[in-house]
Amino acid sequence: MTISIGNSLPKLTVATTKTPALKLASLKGKNVVIYFYPKDNTPGCTTEGQNFRDAYKKFQKLNTEIFGVSRESIRSHENFINKQSFPFDLISDPDEVLCKAFDVIKEKNMYGRKYMGIERSTFIFDAKGKLRHEIRKVKVKGHVDEVLELVAAL
Repeated sequence: MTISIGNSLPKLTVATTKTPALKLASLKGKNVVIYFYPKDNTPGCTTEGQNFRDAYKKFQKLNTEIFGVSRESIRSHENFINKQSFPFDLISDPDEVLCKAFDVIKEKNMYGRKYMGIERSTFIFDAKGKLRHEIRKVKVKGHVDEVLELVAAL
């Protein structure tokens, strides 16, 4: 089943850099931003993470938790967090369970080579755990400001 607007946080348990088994449904009571990105320590993904990091206090004032998701290992995520001083948790999804639930695995093309990868996407859940906004094919520049405005309007 693919998550769409109005759906609840999925009843999935995920591995994060802070918790080996986080139940997503347990996050009700706070707004939740889940952003999917292709790969740790790449230019666009680093910039996107830094932008979320720099706006983190503003999100916290809006009762909002942020989670970044990619297919890398917890160890890779921990290195990425330490290198960039991210104050939020990253979710490791090597089996693409979460990626498939949110339908973010898309065919990509790099230098003429086609492959399946994560399409940069962001999902915003309200404090009741309902999906209120989804942003697909994210362009990094200005994205976090857009997300902040959407969260502020919840």
